[in-house]
Amino acid sequence: MSRQVFLYDPPERFVAGTVGLPGRRTFFLQASAGVRVTSVALEKTQVAALAERMEELLDEVVRRSGGSAPVPAVVPAEITDSAPLASPVEEEFRVGTMALAWDGDEERMIVEAQALVELDADSDDDLAAAEERLLQDEENGPPMLRVRLTGTQARAFAKRALDVVNAGRPPCPLCSLPLDPEGHVCPRQNGYRRDA
Repeated sequence: MSRQVFLYDPPERFVAGTVGLPGRRTFFLQASAGVRVTSVALEKTQVAALAERMEELLDEVVRRSGGSAPVPAVVPAEITDSAPLASPVEEEFRVGTMALAWDGDEERMIVEAQALVELDADSDDDLAAAEERLLQDEENGPPMLRVRLTGTQARAFAKRALDVVNAGRPPCPLCSLPLDPEGHVCPRQNGYRRDA
């Protein structure tokens, strides 16, 4: 079966968002253009890593261009997107591997999210070889979401993604673990139950 690539070049909207209550949220990347909407599920840590790395890459692009790249230092207020994910949120796949690149010729950020794939291997060397073959297989690889963003769109995505990640449960002031609405058993308090 040939690889399914969900391509948005450029998207009208590309955001990170969640479904569910804090502590039980499912994280999604969602791209849309016209009536087409693609949602892929991923872990909170993947969203945070993507947003942080995107910020670092944009800062590096600005630094290397001497400030002439079309990348704003901060997100312009008029393009800030705080709307919820488009409904219904239908998961196309769960993300396993992500890639990020800057196309200097087109001045675009390229984001790729590839479906999670289970690989069978007898050793670490076999696993590494299988992963490499999978990444190089353009024809028959797993489904992929590929999005090409302007510098402004990428900056807006990164800001919103970090806001979404940080909007979860507040951390315990003693141990930094998330506080549940039902209370929190803090390891720094030797198991003493602290109400939220």
